Amino acid sequence: MAEEAVAPDIRHYEVDETFEGMRLDIFLAEQIEDASRSFLQKLIKEEQVILNGQVCKKPGRNVQRDEQVSITLPPAPPEEPIAEDIPLDVLYEDEALIIVNKAPGMVVHPAPGHYSGTLVNALLHRCPEMRDTGEEIFRPGIVHRLDRDTSGVMVAAKTPEAFEHLTEQAAAHTFHRRYQALVRGSFPEDRGRIEAGIGRSLSDRSKMAVTTVRAKTAVTHFEVLERFGVASLLGLQLETGRTHQIRVHMRFAGRPVLGDPVYGTTEIRGVHLSPACHQALKDLVGQALHAESLGITHPTSGDRLQFKAPPPEDFQCMLDALREFAGTS
Repeated sequence: MAEEAVAPDIRHYEVDETFEGMRLDIFLAEQIEDASRSFLQKLIKEEQVILNGQVCKKPGRNVQRDEQVSITLPPAPPEEPIAEDIPLDVLYEDEALIIVNKAPGMVVHPAPGHYSGTLVNALLHRCPEMRDTGEEIFRPGIVHRLDRDTSGVMVAAKTPEAFEHLTEQAAAHTFHRRYQALVRGSFPEDRGRIEAGIGRSLSDRSKMAVTTVRAKTAVTHFEVLERFGVASLLGLQLETGRTHQIRVHMRFAGRPVLGDPVYGTTEIRGVHLSPACHQALKDLVGQALHAESLGITHPTSGDRLQFKAPPPEDFQCMLDALREFAGTS
């Protein structure tokens, strides 16, 4: 028997005044949740986007009010994410939850352009019982997220009861989340607090920014752990959990995260760095940002638990190179 053909996923949008003048790729990123801009640019160039009845191959074309946009997306998995045998760095696991040290470069859950190889695919292979846990079929057990290139400690729920309990903790900001980051330059003070609302950037809707327009309150606490002159190692604690919060706040404070291609810097200009620093900066897998610890209340026992993980190799190599450069190693 011949296999039934999978109908293409064609989506239609009309541009309103909110998006007038916006780039086509950014407009589509606003409409399609979790679709990366690079993925959408690829589809545009592959003639999968129709603008006012004509194929448009220009991601930078500005859309105008009342224009009609259609996009054909690759077929998604028909019903639910697929379990995949992908290695995981498991820090703790019991019948209610699992704690992992997510590797940099790993997407947390399936989304357009990333339907396999994600943390969810790996978790379903190890914990098939979590498939029906959570509120969304492609995010089973996922209570909170880390950016693709941010490494570190994450918790996932294995039962509906654990999911509800952990979600309430996340909403109440009772998760204790501490990060480490390598940033350009250094703060003059040893510790401080950044409070600045975060919302969609008005100049580039694919990014977040400090703004007063439809912004959400965001608070980040920082501590300078080491200074290297050209850069520094920070300890950071979130009081709120906004999208890209640390990366946006560090850019706002003039201390962008090293290796961050969106909000930070992939090079340190105006300084004669050592060859080791240059190479380590080049080898960073995205931003030098690591979720080093997570504190939660266990949803069953009520015990307070704390989990830690060391930074990945690329982060550590950058740190070692900076210490040698500054003569602090």
